[in-house]
Amino acid sequence: MNKEKYYITTAIVYTSGKPHIGNMYDSILSDVIARYKRNKGFDVIFQTGTDEHGEKIELKAKELGKNPQEYVDEVAFEVKRLCDQMNISYDKFVRTTDKHHEEVVSKIFDKLYNQGDIYLGEYKGLYCTPCESFFTESQLVDGKCPDCGREVKETCEEAYFFKLDKYADKLVEYMESHPDFIVPVSRKNEMINNFIKPGLQDLCVTRTSFKWGVPVSFNQKHVIYVWIDALANYITNIGYDVDGSTEEFNKFWPADLHVIGKDIVRFHVIYWPIMLMALGLELPRQVYGHPWLLFQNDKMSKSKGNIMYSDDLVNEFGVDAIRYYALKEVSFANDGNVTKDLIVERYNADLANTLGNLVNRTISMANKYFDGKVQFNNSSEEVDNELIGMVNSLEDKVGKNIDILNISEALTDIFDVLRRSNKYIDETSPWLLAKEESSRNRLELVLYNLLESIRVVACELSPFIPSTCEEIFRQLNISDKVSKYNEDNIYQNMENVPLFVRIQKEEK
Repeated sequence: MNKEKYYITTAIVYTSGKPHIGNMYDSILSDVIARYKRNKGFDVIFQTGTDEHGEKIELKAKELGKNPQEYVDEVAFEVKRLCDQMNISYDKFVRTTDKHHEEVVSKIFDKLYNQGDIYLGEYKGLYCTPCESFFTESQLVDGKCPDCGREVKETCEEAYFFKLDKYADKLVEYMESHPDFIVPVSRKNEMINNFIKPGLQDLCVTRTSFKWGVPVSFNQKHVIYVWIDALANYITNIGYDVDGSTEEFNKFWPADLHVIGKDIVRFHVIYWPIMLMALGLELPRQVYGHPWLLFQNDKMSKSKGNIMYSDDLVNEFGVDAIRYYALKEVSFANDGNVTKDLIVERYNADLANTLGNLVNRTISMANKYFDGKVQFNNSSEEVDNELIGMVNSLEDKVGKNIDILNISEALTDIFDVLRRSNKYIDETSPWLLAKEESSRNRLELVLYNLLESIRVVACELSPFIPSTCEEIFRQLNISDKVSKYNEDNIYQNMENVPLFVRIQKEEK
């Protein structure tokens, strides 16, 4: 049976240095969606990787006394290590220094040039090296780069340009006829009103002031600039080639979802779609420009000294605690905020109290009152109905929220069931039922309902905090991790070990 395909990508990480926790949010978010789709039976490709060319890399390598390839090899290794540590289940890790990628990028440039979409000219403008972007005087903020706030320098050099305006009307028509192409919708309105309608300037796509890049095949003093080189990773690494693409590419393109930060939406919904149109390829089905994870309500940057790294946080709090915090804190359209105090508060309230305590209490009672063997019986009461209803509707609720990329709200749905389960314990008072032999059946059903709610929650929670859910399945002694129903109607040979130990904030 042919599975339905699903192709999801993150923005690739620029190898100018070690990525911080805000940079890792792309990967954590995409991992949830990829795992969810696999659980639903999709044939998934989840791709992430590194963007390794450019002037900034060349300068950084020189500063460290290394050649650029040696430098990017080290950073790419570090990025991969951080992804692996965060339990990111990527299927492909692309590097823009991969030989195949470089060869196809060169062919793409040649094709666009030969069909008249690229021409030779001269660029005069204000250039920000860290952002590798050109700006007009009117775009500057207090005379500095509008993106990073650093100094810009006046630059004049020969360059090749890509004719963006040629495709502008076609792009607007596509955006208007595909309302879900860009989300949130506010990003689409911003792109059309602020960038496309005022008139798209032709895009500078080569540079001559540095050498660390893919050379233009017919004019080797030019290297192909980031917008063609980096953006092409989404097709080169799944088998696109100007001379004939692979079966994998034909199956998986177009991408179902590009997950990117809101600061690079312009490149992904203007430059990238126009490039695809010029190549005669379908556009990605959706681009999600997600909000940021801020530090004390400020964007993380090395110059401000306000960076938090994922590996430092993991060493302190654990992988799943950091995954959970980032996913819960950043909503669909609004920035999140991270401090250690906030992590401790959410860790204790949600993970230790709401989830961990429920699992520990329930399995402990099952072991104490029934020697760890609990099965379904018919002694139900009215008080059971609300919890059972919430558990039975959870899969649909979570699925709908993930499908519209409302990841934080999906977690809210899951933890609502956990809170309701804890309330159910208070309502049914198993310790009182245990005192009466006549209430033994009733006690067993109460515990069975709680174990079922934990099992279903673990199934739905597994894309978010997979290691914790594996441990829950182990403690419940069940191997079926995706079913909506427990066909055997029994739990036995269970073991309880605390999932999360409360953190004393003062100690941190």
